[in-house]
Amino acid sequence: MASGGTEAFPDLGKHCQHRDCNQLDFLPFTCDGCQQIFCLEHRSYKSHACLKSDHNSRKVVVCEACSMSIETTGHVGQDEEAILQKHLKSGNCDPTKKKKPICPVKRCREVLTFSNTSTCKTCHIKVCLKHRFPADHACSRGASASSSACVSNGLWNNRFLTAFAKRTGQECAKNGATCSTSPPSTPSVKAY
Repeated sequence: MASGGTEAFPDLGKHCQHRDCNQLDFLPFTCDGCQQIFCLEHRSYKSHACLKSDHNSRKVVVCEACSMSIETTGHVGQDEEAILQKHLKSGNCDPTKKKKPICPVKRCREVLTFSNTSTCKTCHIKVCLKHRFPADHACSRGASASSSACVSNGLWNNRFLTAFAKRTGQECAKNGATCSTSPPSTPSVKAY
């Protein structure tokens, strides 16, 4: 019944093998579960009620003691409880591993998962998304980067002049002389 085509081209296309369809389809789909041929409308497992829809699926059971996932796909005929008992007796079950990783930033209790974890590009520490920027998690290399940014912005020069003015003012106070700590004035230029 899966043969198809027209009278002129008998090898062109196939008929849908769904019991209610039998439509001639020139681009048929072969189900990788039951190996039958279907049209676009009946190509999904659900639409043609495929009995072998889970042939490629993986099934796991999660151990409550250590949160480890154990694959049960290859263990045909075994009960999930039997697989868990085998896991407990194997020595691979470690309840100390159950603790979930949290963000290392002080006073942050965010649990790190695959969807809210960010790795800092400068210090390579895994932090939550709230603390993903170097300034937010006291990045060790970020501090040196911020000081180099201050130098490039001219803030270093202002810090130097402020410290110099304070030092000059202290020396004036020691000598008892009056000193001006105001910044040097620049001559005004008028444009005509």
